Amino acid sequence: MSELFPEALQPYQGLIVGAATALAIFVVGWIVSKWVHALCLRAARRGQMDEALARFLSSMAQYAVLAFAVIAALSRVGVQTTSLVALLGAAGLAVGLALQGNLGNFASGVMLLLFRPFTLEDRVRIAGEDGQVKEIGLFATSLRTPRNEEIIVPNGSVTSNVIVNYTSQGKLRGGIAVGISYGSDVNRAMEVMIDACKSVGSVLDDPPPSVNFSGFGASSLDFEVRPWATADDYIGMLHDVRIELYGALAAAGIEIPFDQIVVHRAPA
Repeated sequence: MSELFPEALQPYQGLIVGAATALAIFVVGWIVSKWVHALCLRAARRGQMDEALARFLSSMAQYAVLAFAVIAALSRVGVQTTSLVALLGAAGLAVGLALQGNLGNFASGVMLLLFRPFTLEDRVRIAGEDGQVKEIGLFATSLRTPRNEEIIVPNGSVTSNVIVNYTSQGKLRGGIAVGISYGSDVNRAMEVMIDACKSVGSVLDDPPPSVNFSGFGASSLDFEVRPWATADDYIGMLHDVRIELYGALAAAGIEIPFDQIVVHRAPA
């Protein structure tokens, strides 16, 4: 090997060989990391994994290969990698403590992508907010409300609260409170309300709409009308059913009373 170096460079022969070897290790590691990224991404997509999670896991695999390559390359030029690894670990711990809130959101984002309690376009209630899911990121989830507002919810708040998914079951049951006057024919009123529900096109036939006699109110006999609809039609369905109920009860001569207060006056 020494004959390959001029006499002036022979004292630095070990350093040059080490540097060249380190450079070769780094280049090979860089190429291998690209292959690993592509292979992991292809495998994740073949397994129908969420795209954001697939890209994240593929990038983590790539960075892990690069980290090993860098450590191996540095060891070839005489760097004490044990101390370097300890230093990087301490730095990572310090950064983790400083960013523990963001790291919590990141971990929650990974959980959401893995367990998929909701997907894009689902109608949900998360962290007390209602809306349609527009983006599931690694740090936050974006919702679009019925008023066309965009709400960004940190993923830590999503996983630490109750998640209500209105879309996952495919259909929703509404609950519309209706009161009729005392003395009304209860059975007739229930038939009228059922027919009113069935006249709305967005109300599902299966399950069929139903009416529950819920109680004796202070001013009325109270019912809950329960029509079913798909998640997409749900809000519009409630509006249409209320209109039909009001018109059908009025046409049948069944009164929807105002609240009444009975005042008894003591005799003089």
